[in-house]
Amino acid sequence: MVGGIPKAGAAGVTAGNTIREIADPRAVGMDPAVLRRIDRLINEAIAAQVTPGAALAIGRKGQVVRLRGYGRTEYGRRGVRVTEHTLYDLASLTKSVGTTSAVMLLVQDGRLDLDRQLADYLEEWRAAADRRTMTARRLLTRTTGPPPGGRLPGVGHDRSRIPAFMAQIRLLAPPGSKSEYSDYGMILLGALVERITGERLDAFLDRNLWLPAGLSETGFVPLRWREQDSGFRLTMSRRALLARIAPTERTPARGVIRGVVHDPLAYRLDGVAGNAGLFSSAYDLAQFAELLLEGGRNGVTRIFQPDVLGSFLTRPSREARFALGWELAREDGPSGGLFPASSYGHTGFTGTSIWIDPEHDLYVVLLTNRLNPNASEHRHVKLRKDVHDAVQRALLPAG
Repeated sequence: MVGGIPKAGAAGVTAGNTIREIADPRAVGMDPAVLRRIDRLINEAIAAQVTPGAALAIGRKGQVVRLRGYGRTEYGRRGVRVTEHTLYDLASLTKSVGTTSAVMLLVQDGRLDLDRQLADYLEEWRAAADRRTMTARRLLTRTTGPPPGGRLPGVGHDRSRIPAFMAQIRLLAPPGSKSEYSDYGMILLGALVERITGERLDAFLDRNLWLPAGLSETGFVPLRWREQDSGFRLTMSRRALLARIAPTERTPARGVIRGVVHDPLAYRLDGVAGNAGLFSSAYDLAQFAELLLEGGRNGVTRIFQPDVLGSFLTRPSREARFALGWELAREDGPSGGLFPASSYGHTGFTGTSIWIDPEHDLYVVLLTNRLNPNASEHRHVKLRKDVHDAVQRALLPAG
């Protein structure tokens, strides 16, 4: 059992396992009254139309104290009630939960050296003199110097052209000189995984992470899960699956975006990219967070080696904003003001977040579709910080 969640087997996993929060959060040192205040915070935000709904997972010491949904997937009667199994477009959580995990798997298998030049893996980079010092480590710490993002001219839907495109874009700063959050950098990292493995990023993660970890509600392009016949995905009709997915934005060009990635760069890459494209539920992300807190072990299954995992989660310096692929806690950051410096997590543009606190053996997953109906809503940022601060305030004194 992981995080109070009954473990699913690898093959034939289906959603709908019985999930029970522990009756008394005080058993793991958390104040139930403060947790009830978190419920009110989220319900009040929904009433104020910060988001039509939300899914929340809070776990501590191997137990779940919150795993539930609030509100609906859409405003009005079109929406269905959110549950812990509702699927959300994770947006940039893909960078940490997906792409960084893929890199960890390659490092521990000896297939990728974080400090070797990218040109050693990507032949298109051998003539790029201004980026000879670029490495996978610098991509993970966001210190490689590319622009935050833009278009992908010349790439189209041919993902094999990504390395060549990234080899010729103008750098904003010399590699290693400046930290700059970049979609381009993580798209390149996803392409590096694909070049090394010979598999598309989604296929590699399906086979090496989601399947062995029993995460049947996590993956890219959910509307194709039945077509892929992967043997562990949700087994339901397209109509039923659509009802489980929280729609994101309503746009003139694309209409209601539901079950297809919102991010425009990932959308151009068939919904599978290093920067965005993952969908998941609070249920699955709770298991993933517990997997990391357990040192990379999911029950009897070892996914990540503890030394490799630890090296990715170590703060490089006091001033660093990022570890390897994960954002680090800071007072003015999305973790709020109370998470300790050893904490790490990530957020997504669609209104999603995951935050993990190893010092207190604690995690928080908060999923919203604040983009519904449009991207003008930003009050979810305050909601997230308020929830994170309240979770820390819920910790009871030891003893």
